[in-house]
Amino acid sequence: MVYTFARVGAVIKMTPDDVYLQSRRTWVRLHEKGGKRHEMPCHHNLDEYLHAYIEGAQLAGTKGFLFRSAAGRTGQLTDSPMSQADAYRMIRRRARAAGVATKIGCHTWRATGITEYLRNGGKLEVAQQMANHESARTTGVYDRRNDQVSLDEVERIVI
Repeated sequence: MVYTFARVGAVIKMTPDDVYLQSRRTWVRLHEKGGKRHEMPCHHNLDEYLHAYIEGAQLAGTKGFLFRSAAGRTGQLTDSPMSQADAYRMIRRRARAAGVATKIGCHTWRATGITEYLRNGGKLEVAQQMANHESARTTGVYDRRNDQVSLDEVERIVI
């Protein structure tokens, strides 16, 4: 979600065939709301992560969903798709394990991806296209660049 600005609903609908090569580059096909298909080239990190996951989960050449639910405590992947609630619980669990106290969820990754893209010189219009938004105004809602007040600015308060 962070590298494609994808909605969680589009990610959990992906199949192994939605990760494909085009001109020697890995691409992802997202099935967005409203039946829209959205295709994007993969960031090199996403490329590495997806291929490691597909290989580790032995999903290459299989049918069904790319991201599947796990069976109870065994952790074995089922044929059922991961639900949005499953994705949220997984993100929360991994955040806690990493020591992140802030409550984060699936949308956090979309906002983080857009914010970091813009922070590193990306253009709002391109972020809009990548996020598959109808309006740049919607994309701007995800821009968190102005949410941070630096310690240097706080230290300017001299009493």
